Amino acid sequence: MKPIILASTSRYRRELLERLSLPFDTVSPDCDETPQDGELPSELVKRLALDKARNVAGHQRRKLIIGSDQVAELDGRILGKPGTHDNAAVQLRRASGRQVMFHTGICLLDSESGEYQLDCVPFGVTFRLLDPIQIDRYLFQEKPYDCAGSFKSEGYGITLFKSLDGDDPTALIGLPLVRLVDMLGKAGIYLP
Repeated sequence: MKPIILASTSRYRRELLERLSLPFDTVSPDCDETPQDGELPSELVKRLALDKARNVAGHQRRKLIIGSDQVAELDGRILGKPGTHDNAAVQLRRASGRQVMFHTGICLLDSESGEYQLDCVPFGVTFRLLDPIQIDRYLFQEKPYDCAGSFKSEGYGITLFKSLDGDDPTALIGLPLVRLVDMLGKAGIYLP
């Protein structure tokens, strides 16, 4: 089995990949994540997942490189990581009672051959109607300021949702494991 490298230092992606019980290392990619003019969110995350994998592959020979990227979209606009309480509160107020679509790009690249598999896995989240007190109470408890959409679905953030719509709940956290297992199988790594 070729060694696996996760082209990310995200603790969320690392924790997800650990679920597969495969040995892997992490390497931080060096990529410009600026969206291109007119680039759709689904195309942006695929481009960035591939860019991250290629960037790391340049320094890693004979390995399988996993690249991933995620954006949240509301009204055709990308919601970034809020960074602060105030920005997170604004995002959650905008999302209240509405659906936010998460686009997660996933790439598995063989650094030896240069061949890769690439996909975007969508996942929709419909929020409950949230009042400012609920939003503040949630944010003070979980502090999801490094998360697109201003919540952690694997934590207390689940209380914000009315419904979820998608095939792979791990895509919402940032690394679609269902799709990744398919990709690994095509690369000769069969799970379980």
